[in-house]
Amino acid sequence: MARKRRARSPVRRGVRPAVDIVIASPLWSAQRSVKALLRRAIGEAASATSTAAGELAIVLTDDAAIRALNRDWRRKDAATNVLSFPANEPRGARGIPRLLGDIVIAYETTEREARAEHKPFAHHLAHLAVHGFLHLAGYDHAADEEAAAMERLETAILARLDVPDPYVARRAI
Repeated sequence: MARKRRARSPVRRGVRPAVDIVIASPLWSAQRSVKALLRRAIGEAASATSTAAGELAIVLTDDAAIRALNRDWRRKDAATNVLSFPANEPRGARGIPRLLGDIVIAYETTEREARAEHKPFAHHLAHLAVHGFLHLAGYDHAADEEAAAMERLETAILARLDVPDPYVARRAI
């Protein structure tokens, strides 16, 4: 008797980065499933950019900690939503994963922005994770052309996560 085959969803090939998530502020404890959401967002971003396998850390912190990092590393004495610190290391030796870098996300700013933009916290967090990862992968938004390309890529990645275009309101102006 012939066996009935199950329909399978398409599987993305390739190795995704290992993601270490550090919760450095108790404010994040209110958010359930945050680690799974972040790993999924990073996996989609890595697939879209063909980023080689490696390791990265995401640090979930608060405004005070990210303000200190922003002041020390970027000379901007203000809290921000996300900071990325690319490792800029060449490929590691065989069998040793390449360090991609770190992404730091501040709870209060993320929550405040999500509320102000009338979007779910999880959608805004996914966007910040994708944005931060793209910086680790070498993308930037210093020039208008770079910003437009990065925004298009972010929007495409977020669509795969069922997150609406975060730039749609700005484009309508």
